Amino acid sequence: MITVDDHRRLHPWTDAGSIPGVLELEAMDAHHRLARWLRENHGTVDLAVAGAAFVFLALPYVFLGSLVEFIVSTALVIPLAWRRSRTVGAASAVAAVSVGQLLINQPPVPAQLSVLVMVYALAVYAPRWASIAGVGVAGFGMVAGVAQFGLNQYQTGVAALPLYALYIFFAVAVVLLCWAFGDLARNRRLTLRALQDRARRLEIERQQERDLAAADERSHIAREMHDIVAHSLSVMIAQADGARYASAADPAVATSTLATIAETGRGSLREMRRLLGVLRNDDDAPTRPLPALSDVPALVETVRRAGIDVTLTYLGTPRRPLPAGAELTVYRVVQEALTNVLKHAGPRASASASLSWTGKGLEVTIDDDGRGAASDRSFDGSDSSAGQGIRGMAERLKLYDGTVHAGPRTGGGFEVHALIPYTEA
Repeated sequence: MITVDDHRRLHPWTDAGSIPGVLELEAMDAHHRLARWLRENHGTVDLAVAGAAFVFLALPYVFLGSLVEFIVSTALVIPLAWRRSRTVGAASAVAAVSVGQLLINQPPVPAQLSVLVMVYALAVYAPRWASIAGVGVAGFGMVAGVAQFGLNQYQTGVAALPLYALYIFFAVAVVLLCWAFGDLARNRRLTLRALQDRARRLEIERQQERDLAAADERSHIAREMHDIVAHSLSVMIAQADGARYASAADPAVATSTLATIAETGRGSLREMRRLLGVLRNDDDAPTRPLPALSDVPALVETVRRAGIDVTLTYLGTPRRPLPAGAELTVYRVVQEALTNVLKHAGPRASASASLSWTGKGLEVTIDDDGRGAASDRSFDGSDSSAGQGIRGMAERLKLYDGTVHAGPRTGGGFEVHALIPYTEA
């Protein structure tokens, strides 16, 4: 909805009176502000209503010298200040005063209008039992008041019965009308409260969805960072350690090893730039395709240059190609498994990687004959990041209903076996 302030901001050169509908907008805006203020300051409003009723309905009796009427009127209007905060107590006070009037044969006063106000307030704010009881007591009081004060002494006998009935009908009708209006206002108030609660719950749910999406994205970024950085650093560390010892006997080895380190670092830097460019939503970020199954041989060759003898075998033919995301998952599983071989298998270790197409899908097996990750200190609980790669594998495969099993082999070494099924359309 466009407000008056929005219209004036968009059209500052126009006059409010010359714009069709501006006066209506101003009236609606003022109405909404007034309604909001009345809702937020109901205590002040009730106190003002009680004060006004005292001034107009009770105070004049002071100037008329009618002390009893002044006391009765004051007792009837003062409870109006608590008609919303303590509805049942305020209505009980008004009812007690009205019953007292009947007992002492005190005629009704204009402040008796507070009875109708209290009937309305009970219907809006009080529990249902108090609302029903209030309308019953008020109706009975109206009937008793008409019977006691409605007709003068000359209107008696059977001829006055129709007139009594008419008075009683109108008195009870007014009570029921006030109660009906109050019940409608009650339903509206409860509906507004339900809508506000629903809007609040929806806002909470949206915030929770945003938090879950952010947590999932952080987990995805953490996996990508771990796969890229851990693998590249492991290769570079292995190459640097090998070059340090081999350069003493053959300086040419150091040259080729440094070239491998530089190539690995550049590749890792490209991956990092691509990932960070996606996070920044940078239009100039590299759009090179993500690694796939066709990149696995290059990955294995990188590990070979790091000093690990790795054999790669392919078995079977695919029944149907895997989605691009599933191929990236397979690549990351092989990458993480070979990275663990570099870090934990020890010197002079060899490994084998097998990609087998079966009726279920693609089975990936990577094993080595080294000392195994279980014997490494980083897997004994002393390293807080221990097992992060295995958890990352499981999380990636779970997205495609895949499974992974990793652990030491019986004859020594370590094995990782993963299955990623065909994704049926």
